[in-house]
Parts: sequence; C-alpha cells; structure tokens
Amino acid sequence: MSSLQPSVLFIVAVVVLSAIEYVWRVRTGRGYDLGALGGTVGTAIGQFLFKSLMNGVIGVAMLGVFALAPVQWPLDDWRTWLVGFFVLEFFYYWQHRFSHTIRWFWASHAVHHSANELTLPAAARLSWTSGISGLWVFFLPMTLLGFHPLLVATLLTLNLQYQYFIHTEAVGRLGPLEWILNTPAHHRVHHGSNPDYLDKNFGGVLIIFDRLFGTFQGERADLPIVYGLTQPLKSNNPFVIALHEWGNLIDDIRNADSIGGVFRALFGRPGAASQTMKRSTDAPPPEAPVDEGGSGEVAPTTSVA
Repeated sequence: MSSLQPSVLFIVAVVVLSAIEYVWRVRTGRGYDLGALGGTVGTAIGQFLFKSLMNGVIGVAMLGVFALAPVQWPLDDWRTWLVGFFVLEFFYYWQHRFSHTIRWFWASHAVHHSANELTLPAAARLSWTSGISGLWVFFLPMTLLGFHPLLVATLLTLNLQYQYFIHTEAVGRLGPLEWILNTPAHHRVHHGSNPDYLDKNFGGVLIIFDRLFGTFQGERADLPIVYGLTQPLKSNNPFVIALHEWGNLIDDIRNADSIGGVFRALFGRPGAASQTMKRSTDAPPPEAPVDEGGSGEVAPTTSVA
C-alpha cells in the first residue's frame, strides 16, 4: 500500500460519513448550517496552505532536537510505536490543555471551538497560526526522549484523524469504552460553552489523563450542551473564523494600562485581560453529580445556529 492510499481512504471516509450525518441531522430535526459548512471549508483550505509553509521549519527543528537525544528508539520495533503512542498522548493532553488556559495559545486554538453546532466537518476548523504560536513545541521533548520525528508526526496525524470522527451528535454512549477512550460523548462536552463544561476532556484518543489530572467531565442529563464560544461567533468568513481571537488579543494589548496588563493579555487565562472572550475564569462548580461511567441516559444535546 502506498503512503497516499491511507490519506485517500481517510478522505473518502470523511465525505461518506459527513453525508450520512447530514441526512441524520435533517431527518431528526437538528438542522444543518450550510453557511457554517462553507466557512469550515474555507478555513480548512487556509489551514492546509499555512501548515504546508511551516512543515519544513518544524521538521528541521524536530530533527535537530532528535540528534541531541542520548538514546534513540528504533523505528522498526513495534514496542517503540506502542510506547510512543502513550507518550504522544501525554504530551498532546498538555498541549491541548495549555491551548485553553494560556491566551497566546488560545488565540490559535479558538478557531476550533468557533462552530455553533458540532458536526464532523466542524472538526476541520483548525488553526492557521499554530506554527507561529509554537503549539508544535510541546512535542519537541518527545524527540529529545529519542522518538524519531517521523514517528511523532505519524502518531499525531493518526491521533487527529481519530478525533475527526468524534465530532458528532450522532453517536451515543459506548459502554465501557467511555472509561478509556475519548468518545463522541466526551468530546461533545469538550466543545460545550456551558460553564460546567468549559476546559474539560483534553485527551486525544484516550481519556485517561483527564481522569488522572482532574479535567474529566461527563455529559450530564440535566445540562444540554451549548456548542461554540462563550461569545458565539456569527461570521462564516474564513478569515474571521481563523483570526478573530488574534484581533481580540491585539485589542487587549492596546487597551492595557501597564506592562502587567500586556503580560496578562498575552499569557494569562483567556478572559483575564478583558471580558471579550471569557471562557473558564471563575466558572462555578457543577451543580449535579457527574456520570463518569459508560451507562446512564443522557439528554439530547442541543446546538445554537
């Protein structure tokens, strides 16, 4: 099998399942925002172009760090890939978590949370600026631990491809798998803008690090999910979708009245410098117990167009 075939199969799966999801949403009365879909397609094209420009720089940096590794894991050993899977999941968890809690990184990541309904295509709202903001730096320690950049890139690609298919309301609970995997139910929570759902469930393929580090939140039967940003983005312009939070950040820097204010605008929690894009600051604790298992009925989620 050529290296191109897996990518083609992934694209075919995306198109087919997205079409099935579209029919399901229409037939169940959830509706489908075709304008938002157009904005998503434009954003995805931009992300592909910007990523292509940065890949060479990132690759050189990772190879340079890999050359410094005191021990290098053999690429042709299956145990390297198994260990690498868990190591990458750990670093992905922390990269994703800091993307929500540090404004500089959130400026790049906010695009992914800008859709007001959760659909498979919405997963393609990815950052144009992650190469500039340095989100890739979180994976440099993995190369210093001796994992080849090719392994890191491959595992990260597979991780993100898995996550594409959990951006949906069409799949319910998955029984015991809810304890281990990042499932559609867990990822719906992650995309919620309700205070009790903010900044939860950061895992990629697995949910175990969220359970370990206290960021897990299950779907609550008494709290339907409202998707999108806490201040909903109403534009379908790809440039607005991709860059709006950078504009908010620049405004906060301009309005800062001290060096400390500038620092908070850049590196504080989102919302620390202003109320423009408040997310998780001082969020109240959950008012109802969390169902963390794989059983129990959950109220249908809702979306706002």
